[in-house]
Amino acid sequence: MSLLKGIRSTFGPLFQAPERADGKFHRKAISLFIWAAVAITSIRYVGSSDLVLRFFSGSDSTIAQHFRFYFGMESPNARFFELLWWSSVIITVYAVIPCLIIKFVWKEQLRNYGLNISGMRYGWGLYLVLFLIMIPLVIYFAGTPGFQARYPFYKPAPGEALWPWFILWQIIYFIQFGALEFFFRGFITLGLHPKLGIYAVYVMMIPYCMIHFGKPLPETVGAILAGLALGALSIKSRSVYWGVAIHYAVAITMDLAALYRSGFFNN
Repeated sequence: MSLLKGIRSTFGPLFQAPERADGKFHRKAISLFIWAAVAITSIRYVGSSDLVLRFFSGSDSTIAQHFRFYFGMESPNARFFELLWWSSVIITVYAVIPCLIIKFVWKEQLRNYGLNISGMRYGWGLYLVLFLIMIPLVIYFAGTPGFQARYPFYKPAPGEALWPWFILWQIIYFIQFGALEFFFRGFITLGLHPKLGIYAVYVMMIPYCMIHFGKPLPETVGAILAGLALGALSIKSRSVYWGVAIHYAVAITMDLAALYRSGFFNN
């Protein structure tokens, strides 16, 4: 009996609203935090094509054969399909499922979580200033060994045209940035803001920084500053659309600068 009481007293508060707290917000916060952890974990493990190949390693089904072809060494465009799988997982866990949670679990409007076109009237000049600040930094770092090894994610072979694979990847890349911005600046930041205020930005900034682990150090440090700036702007504008635009603008600038600095366009 004492063991059961100990279990209740220890773990019960995880699922009980604090005294005088808003019970609805408490339930929202629990589902938000749990899903954020599940989403980031899913990208790290399920988003790896290696896991898919291991899963189908002992199967001769048609699906298994297709996966082994597109993700295996036999495929001339294995890297593209690896990135396609990775992005599909990101879009699902960062956007599709959070949208379902907002609509059917929290029963709220998506526009309250950053999908608000009217909010684009605010702050576009600040986003532009941020982008202009980033341009010289991106161009400089694009030529460093760490960034050369990492970018672009889909690196065309010498003599390969940008169409179709590089450009197709850029379209997918843009969509996954939309999912990422919605998740961090909409789902998490705007979801927590009503009760946490500006502290919601700092809560979001921690996992946002962590998803950059493994990337070059300047990019990871930059993610802290970018997370704070984009989070504050999303609260002010109630929109994530300019965040998507600047995020992708920086990414495509990095990709093209890295290709240029590697001598790709001289081939």
